[in-house]
Amino acid sequence: MTARYVIVIEKAGRNYGAHAPDLPGCAALGDTFDETVSNMRQAIEMHLEAMREDGDPIPPPTSVAEYIEISEPAKAKPS
Repeated sequence: MTARYVIVIEKAGRNYGAHAPDLPGCAALGDTFDETVSNMRQAIEMHLEAMREDGDPIPPPTSVAEYIEISEPAKAKPS
């Protein structure tokens, strides 16, 4: 069975951080975007494995992500 968990990736200074909203406490860091995604995949796998070993229920993925485009507001004219 395959599950798809949303991850949120944020630029943090010189590196990146990521977390999975449906898996509280599951997070990863990386020097690059791609490294962060790879680290997050490993973090999710380890997180779920630990939950199974502890007998905790695995939360189903429920979060969704969507982008919303907005125009930048016009700059105010100097008075």
